[in-house]
Amino acid sequence: MGIQLPRWVWIGAIALSCVAGMVNVVGFLGFEHQAITHLTGTTSQLGMALVQRDWRNVGHLWGILIAFCLGATLSGLIVQDATLRLGRRYGVVLLLVSLLLLVSIPLFKRQQIWGALAAAMACGLQNAMATTFSGAVVRTTHLSGMFTDLGIGLGHLLRGLPLPMKRLTLSGLIISGFLAGGVGGAWLFLHFGYDALLAPALLTGTTGASYMVYRLSQRLRGNH
Repeated sequence: MGIQLPRWVWIGAIALSCVAGMVNVVGFLGFEHQAITHLTGTTSQLGMALVQRDWRNVGHLWGILIAFCLGATLSGLIVQDATLRLGRRYGVVLLLVSLLLLVSIPLFKRQQIWGALAAAMACGLQNAMATTFSGAVVRTTHLSGMFTDLGIGLGHLLRGLPLPMKRLTLSGLIISGFLAGGVGGAWLFLHFGYDALLAPALLTGTTGASYMVYRLSQRLRGNH
């Protein structure tokens, strides 16, 4: 089965998963040691905190969950479609992601939970930009689904069934991008502290601005 993903999907999947990997590592290495980009562990920690009656931690964990959800909600309001397709308002979303990451840096430096909340909202925005492309699930901030798809593909291979190459290739790209972002984010944090978030902020901001310029050029061409 041939792979027919456009180049911009490949590049976007790697870039956004790399951004998420960086942000998540900074959250883990920061003062709260809190995952930012995926909520399964956060929800489990919330359950433990409730049993232990650690109300301060309960508030922080609920805040992470709500902030991520608010980011996804805002993305849904802006993009208004779950299918990845050129022409959507992804540039606006990416610029907002960049702005939130920039805002989170001074808050993190002041040891304030609002830094983690801003970063979580940024990740919710990014992750909700699109959920599918040509039947393949696109999730750039967590990897459980990606590894699940790879496992299903391996099972199909062992049974001699056709492999869903689009899905498997996209999963591999996202996993690799997230890992690379984690490595890069850890190195940057060890050398520059919370200023490490300038890298994903710059990447998303530049990508968002470039996409908006591309959309504008397409509209101008259509008017001629």
